[in-house]
Amino acid sequence: MSTIELVGFSSSILIGISLGLIGGGGSILTLPVLVYLMGINPIMSTAYSLFVVGATSLVGSVNYMRHQQVNYKAALVFSVPSFLAVYLTRKFLVPAIPDPIFTTAAFTLSKDVAIMLFFALVMLAASISMIRDKNKAQKAEGPVQFNLPLIALEGALVGTLTGIVGAGGGFLIIPALVLLARLPMKMAVGTSLLIIAVKSLIGFLGDLSNIPVDWPFLLEFTGLSIIGIFVGSYLSRFVPGQKLKKAFGYFVLVMGVLILVKETLL
Repeated sequence: MSTIELVGFSSSILIGISLGLIGGGGSILTLPVLVYLMGINPIMSTAYSLFVVGATSLVGSVNYMRHQQVNYKAALVFSVPSFLAVYLTRKFLVPAIPDPIFTTAAFTLSKDVAIMLFFALVMLAASISMIRDKNKAQKAEGPVQFNLPLIALEGALVGTLTGIVGAGGGFLIIPALVLLARLPMKMAVGTSLLIIAVKSLIGFLGDLSNIPVDWPFLLEFTGLSIIGIFVGSYLSRFVPGQKLKKAFGYFVLVMGVLILVKETLL
């Protein structure tokens, strides 16, 4: 095993720690680790990311279920359109994207590069969501209620995003659950982990007929990530979640900028 691969497997633990600490962010790390450290092409990496994040989030959600911090009605309303969107995106939309997307005499935009650029933009959006002040969102908490059309619409949008870039979308799901369903923050995190888990694993199922899967590698990588989520859940007892989320947001911002620079200028 090369040094870079060793760093890549070690980073899988950080993916789980991120999910355990702040209930999201794992998918933001997974795709760059798989592409740049493990040398897997972006199309395959988005599929692997769905499995890694889905399995890890599922394990993490169990602890929230035990403490009755999952709102199953909100999960259902959000999930049905999201599940359908992610499955259809992975099954039909991603394979239908042409490669190259377009080409001229001076420039060619390949499918792999386009996915990484789009993912970098998602990272920038995620960083802004994590850095900005969440007080307004937290103040919106009140009696649980449901804006059904908006929750369903955001579910479909997040599902499509998940299908394209392999991102779980926790940075979009949690604000939606807090603002549109008025869930308490901890319950929103637990519900988000369950949604991410099932949505991501359903999206991965849409890939099984399109790509060959290296199961020994994928299971080893995922197993380390699951160890990480136990570590993250333990550390969350001692680390203020809001401060950590903001610090992680700045890290994601830097990573997004670096990916944009690498894919466009280097």
